[in-house]
Amino acid sequence: MADPPGCCSTCATCLLCPYSCQWITAKKEKRKGLRTTKYDCSWFLFLFCVFLFTLVWLYFAIIILNDFHNFNEFIFRQKKLWLDWSLVLLIATTVLISYSSVLLVLALCLQLCGQPLKLHWVHKVLLILTALVVAAAFTGLGIKWAEEWKSAWISLQATGPFLHIGAVGGMTLLAWPLASFIYRTRSTGLRVFVLLVYCAAMIALYLAPLGITSPCIMEENQLPPKPALVGHRGAPMLAPENTLMSLRKAADCDVQVFETDVMVSADGVPFLMHDEELTRTTNVQAVFPERAALNSTAFNWTDLQQLDAGSWFLERRPFPTVQNLSPGDRQEAAEQRIPSLEQALEAAKHSNLSIMFDLRPENHSDYQNFVNVTLGVILQSGIPLQQVLWLPDGFREDVKQQAPGVQHVYGRKRVENEKEPVLHVNLPYQDMSSEEIRQYRQDNISVNLYVVNQPWLFSVLWCSGVSSVTTNACQVLKEMEHPIWLLPSSTYFMIWIVVDCVSLLIIIWAFVLMKKCSRRRRPAASETDVLLTKINSLMQE
Repeated sequence: MADPPGCCSTCATCLLCPYSCQWITAKKEKRKGLRTTKYDCSWFLFLFCVFLFTLVWLYFAIIILNDFHNFNEFIFRQKKLWLDWSLVLLIATTVLISYSSVLLVLALCLQLCGQPLKLHWVHKVLLILTALVVAAAFTGLGIKWAEEWKSAWISLQATGPFLHIGAVGGMTLLAWPLASFIYRTRSTGLRVFVLLVYCAAMIALYLAPLGITSPCIMEENQLPPKPALVGHRGAPMLAPENTLMSLRKAADCDVQVFETDVMVSADGVPFLMHDEELTRTTNVQAVFPERAALNSTAFNWTDLQQLDAGSWFLERRPFPTVQNLSPGDRQEAAEQRIPSLEQALEAAKHSNLSIMFDLRPENHSDYQNFVNVTLGVILQSGIPLQQVLWLPDGFREDVKQQAPGVQHVYGRKRVENEKEPVLHVNLPYQDMSSEEIRQYRQDNISVNLYVVNQPWLFSVLWCSGVSSVTTNACQVLKEMEHPIWLLPSSTYFMIWIVVDCVSLLIIIWAFVLMKKCSRRRRPAASETDVLLTKINSLMQE
C-alpha cells in the first residue's frame, strides 16, 4: 500500500485511538512506518460484511414486531415467564448495529485521512462474536418461526422502493473513501478488482426497481375500499382479551367483527378463553393452586366465575398501551371476569357486531357435544344468525343443517370441484399473495387475514384488496384514512430515474475530485522523498 499523506495530527490521533485501541500520534505512526496491509484490508471487508449482516437483522427485527406478541405468549406457555421480549430484541439489535456502524465510520474516516486501518484484536473478537450472535438469531428464526421469512418478503412490497433509495444513497457516499483508496493504492490488480466490484454493485442497484413490485404502485382511483376491522379477542391493547370490556372497546374502534375463542366448561357452559390453561389470563394459581395446570374445560362454570380475568392485564402489561389507560379503564379492567358465550352474544347483538370464533380444544374426546352445546346457546340467544361466523371445521355439516343461516368461514384456500362454493376464508396474512387476494376479490370471496397490527402491513393488504383484517391494534388502524404511501407507476419511474442520475453524477464528481487531490499531493511527496534520499547519502559519506 502507499504511504499516503495524512490529515491533521489531532484528527488522526482521535480516529486511530478508538479503532486501533492505541494512542498513536501522527509522528509516531510515521516513524513506525505503519501502513494498511492486505491483512488489514481483509479485516475491513469483514467489518463491512458484519455491518450489512447486522443491518439486515435490524430490518428483520422491525418487521417481526407485528407478530411478537405471539412469541411472548409462546415463551409464557413454555417457561411461565411473562416479559415483553421485543424490548430485549430491539435493545440487543441496537447495540450490535451501533457498534459495527461506529467501527465502519471510523474506518472510512481513517481511509479518507490516509491513516492505517490497524483494527485492534479486541474489535476483531467482538466482530466475530457479533457475526455469530446474528447468525444464531437467523438460525433460530428459521427453525422456530419460519413463517417470518414470508413476512419479510411481504414487507419488501411496502419498503422496497425506499430501501432502493437508501441503498443507492449509501453506496453513493461510499464512493468518496473508495476513490481515495483507489488513487492511493499501488496495487493495480487490487485497484481494478475493487472498482469492478463497486461498479457491478451500483449497476445492480440502478436496475433493482425492475424487480421491485408493490400493490401500492397504482393510481389513486384504483385503490380498493379500506378493509374492515376484526377485533382479535376484542381490543387486547385497550382491555383484557376475551372479556366484555374488550368487546366494548372493539366496538368503540368501529370493528365489524368480534373474533374470540370458545371453550366449554365441565358442566356444559360455553365461555370465552384462548389458552388451554387459565394461568396466563386469570389468577387461577392463587384461587385454585392445586388445579392451575388443568385444562380450562376441567373447571365448572361456578369455579370459573370466581377467577379474576383482568388484573393480569394491569400487572403484566402485555402491550405498551396499558400504561396509558385512564383511571376509569384501569378500574373496569381490574373487575373483569370470564364471560360466557351467552353474555358475549348479548353484548355483540347490542353493539351490532358480528362474532367469529374458534371452538377449542379440537382434539377433545367430547368435541361433538361441545359443538352441539355451543350451537344451542347461539340459537337461544336471539342474535341474527348472519352475524355469527362459524370457524370450527369439526361437524360443520351438522351445523349447516341445524342453523342454516350461520355464515361459514374456512381456514383454508378454496379447492377445485368443491361441493359448495367457499364464500369466506380466514388465513394468516403470510399465506396469501397479492395476486391471490385480487383473484378472490374478483370471484366475490371474502378474505380475512390475521393478525395485522402494523400500519405498513395494513397498507399493503389494503392496496391488495383484502376484505378485512384481524388486528390487536384496532385503535391504530381505525385512524388510517389512506395507505401509508400510494404512488402512480409514472411517478415511481420518475423517482427511480432521478435518484439513479443524481447518484451517478455524485460518484463521478467524487472520483474526479479525489483524483485532483491525489495529483496535488504527489509533487510534495516526491520532493520529500528526494530530500530524504540526499540526507541519507550525506550520512553514508
